[in-house]
Amino acid sequence: MSAPDGRPHPPGRYEVVVVGSGPGGLQTSYYLGRYGIPHALVSADDAPGGMFRRFPVFDRLISWTKPDAPFEPGTREYEAYDHNSLLAEDPAHRALVPRYMDRAFDVPARPEMEAGLEAFAERAGVLVRYGCRWEGTRRDDDGLVLTTSDGEYRCAAAVFAVGVTEPWKGGIPGEEHAPHYVETKKPSAYRGKRLVIVGKRNSGFELANGLLPWAREIVLVSPRPVRFGVLARSPLRVRYLQPYEEYVRGGSGALVVDAAIERIERNEAGYVVRTKGTTWPGDLDFEAEEVIVATGFGTALGDLPELGVATTRDGRIPAQTPFWESVSAPGVFFAGNATQGAAGLQKQGLAANSTAVNGFRYNARVLARHIAERLGYARPRPILRPEALVPYLLAELARAPELWIQKGYLARVVAFTDAGIRDDGILPLEHFVDSVGEDSVAVAVEMDGDGTIYPAVYVRRGGRLSEHHLDPHPTYAFDGEPHRAGLEALLRPLG
Repeated sequence: MSAPDGRPHPPGRYEVVVVGSGPGGLQTSYYLGRYGIPHALVSADDAPGGMFRRFPVFDRLISWTKPDAPFEPGTREYEAYDHNSLLAEDPAHRALVPRYMDRAFDVPARPEMEAGLEAFAERAGVLVRYGCRWEGTRRDDDGLVLTTSDGEYRCAAAVFAVGVTEPWKGGIPGEEHAPHYVETKKPSAYRGKRLVIVGKRNSGFELANGLLPWAREIVLVSPRPVRFGVLARSPLRVRYLQPYEEYVRGGSGALVVDAAIERIERNEAGYVVRTKGTTWPGDLDFEAEEVIVATGFGTALGDLPELGVATTRDGRIPAQTPFWESVSAPGVFFAGNATQGAAGLQKQGLAANSTAVNGFRYNARVLARHIAERLGYARPRPILRPEALVPYLLAELARAPELWIQKGYLARVVAFTDAGIRDDGILPLEHFVDSVGEDSVAVAVEMDGDGTIYPAVYVRRGGRLSEHHLDPHPTYAFDGEPHRAGLEALLRPLG
C-alpha cells in the first residue's frame, strides 16, 4: 500500500505492523513479505540502519565478515563466515556487507555496515515508511492499535524491532554527573587526561581501546572480573582487550580493577570515583578529569510496560517466550537484539547469540514463520525420503549456520508422522524440549563448560524425551562415519 504522497504503508489496518528499520526490522519485514502477510514497516529514522547509524562510537563493529571463505558468497554455508549481512531467498540479495568492505579489517566499519543494510532494503524490495514515529500502543476488540506521528495502525500482531539502545546506568549514586557511553566525545577531547570508565563489558573496553592512544591514564572499573577464561564463551571480543593486556603486563597505560562503585563525586578538578574492592578488599578512590558510564542499554519500550509487557534484567529487556512473544502481552513480539529476552535453555550457562545480527537474523526468519502459521499463511512442510534423513541431519550438524551461530538455541527438527518424515525446519530448541506430541528428533550444535563443541541429538518417542551427545571432532567434521553410525542407532527405534 502507498499513500497519495508516494510513501509506503499509510496508516490503516494490517495483519502485522513492524516498528524499526534496523537489521531486525528489515529482516522481519522481508520474511513476512515472503509469506505474503499484509504488513507495514514504520520507522522514526530517515534511512535503514537503526543503531548502526550511531553505534559503535569508534566505528568498527565487533562481528566479523570474511570476504573470501571456503564457501562462495551467496550460499547458505557462507553465512557462517559473514556475521553482518541479512538473509534472503534470492542469492543475489545475500552477502551484501562484504561487497562494501575495504578489507583493511575483518570487521566492517559502521559506514560499510550501513551501506550493506541500505543495499539490502533496496535490492530486496523492503519498503519502509520513514519519518513515522511510534508514539503509543493500546488494545481494542480487534487487536492492537499503534499510534504514530502519521496516524493509527491497527493489527493482529506487532513486532517491535526498536533496539536495545536506551542508555542505562544502574543507579550508582552521583551517576547523573557523568556522561553515558552514548555521550562520548571525540577522542581528542580526552588527550592527556585521566579517564575512569565504569563498566568492563564490550562498550567499556571499546572505549578504553579507542581512547588508549589519547588519554594519559585509563581505569576500567566494575564489581565483577573480566571473564574470558574460555575464549569461545567470553562475553568480550579479543580485539578490545589491549587495555587489559597493558594492565596484566604492568604497563602504565591502563588499569582494570574489580570494585563496586560506591558513588561518583564531582569537584572543581573533575571527578572522584569512590569504590570498594571485590576480588581485592579495600577502599579505592580514583581521581579523574573525565568519567564515562558504560553500564549498558535497555530496550526502548515506550508505553509497552503499561500495556502489560513484563521485563527482565533490571527492567531493561522484555521477557519473551521461545518465539519472541511477550510472556505477558499476547500479540506483542520483538525482533533484533531485544530477542535476547528469550533466553533459551542456557545449558552450561551458554547464552544465545541474539544480541548480534548473525544470531537475531535467524530469530527473525523463525519468527516470521511462526506468525504466518498463527495467522493462516503457513507454507506446506516438506516430506523427507527415509534414506535421506541421516545424511541430511549430519550435514546440518556439520554446516548449518543457524546451528553453529545459535549454539544450543536453534535446532533442526523433523517429525515422524503417518504421512512420512516431515521436515519442521529450524525451531527454538527450548520449544522442542518443552513441547509434547508426535515422535520427532531435533539436532543442535552445543558447547560444554570447557568450550568443547559437540553435536547433540534430542529424541522424542512415545511421549518421552531423551538427550544424546555425539563425539566432538577436531575439525568439526560431524558428517563422518562415526557420527553416521551413532545417529542411525538413535533414530532406528523411530522407524
